[in-house]
Amino acid sequence: MFGLSSQGDIVHAARDKLGNILVIDYRKHRVMTFDSVFEQSKVERERPWLPVHEYNRAMLLPVAYSEPETALVLGLGGGVLVSGLMRLLPDVQVQAVELRPRVLEVARSHFGLPDSDRLNVFCGDARRYVEESQPGCYDLILTDLYQANRMSPAQSQRQFIRQCSRALTDRGWLALNFHRMPDENGTLLREIHRQFASVLIFKSKTNNYVIYGSKQSVTLMESNDRRLKELEDRLPIGWNKLMGKLRNGGPLRRQVQG
Repeated sequence: MFGLSSQGDIVHAARDKLGNILVIDYRKHRVMTFDSVFEQSKVERERPWLPVHEYNRAMLLPVAYSEPETALVLGLGGGVLVSGLMRLLPDVQVQAVELRPRVLEVARSHFGLPDSDRLNVFCGDARRYVEESQPGCYDLILTDLYQANRMSPAQSQRQFIRQCSRALTDRGWLALNFHRMPDENGTLLREIHRQFASVLIFKSKTNNYVIYGSKQSVTLMESNDRRLKELEDRLPIGWNKLMGKLRNGGPLRRQVQG
């Protein structure tokens, strides 16, 4: 979530009971915002499947370790993560959850959300959706739940982390976007470490943090790994640079176990 530039043209405006939904065009980019102060989604106008924000790109890093067959995206927005995943993985089945039906309409009409039998979008509460999911039904869960000016409280609850963990397969990954780093000695990170064999952390240049949990133990990948070049050919987001900023969350795990 980023502050907006003032040099843009509003090309679409909608409203629902939760407030405004605006689409703003700049020379190269298109932005979705809920209040005209912060960006909720940002894409290149000529390549809407290419994530622009570094934290969005970083949320795709689990694909470097394991290619999912099924993915759940919580918080659709303009569909940036969905479009990127489907471009990157031609066979992946994606389930997305979006609270606001009008947001889904705008993602389809102005952000090139794919019209595909590989994508299903449910309009409703993400936390309840995860609670009602079958155990072990997703290989990847990406959660980016934000309201107009703050992160959804659901994303920082231990029960939400437990339910996401339950919905993942035994090779599954969870990636969560936070606008600031949770307390490293707090209950949320302790719960993440309890639920996952490996925990990794990414800090973006705008101070968003992406926290990853892997059901299987993994080690940090070298930024020159051949696998990253392969992924860059599919989706050019600077995989090697992103991987170079990833760090291990291992020390906290040792505190939890001790």
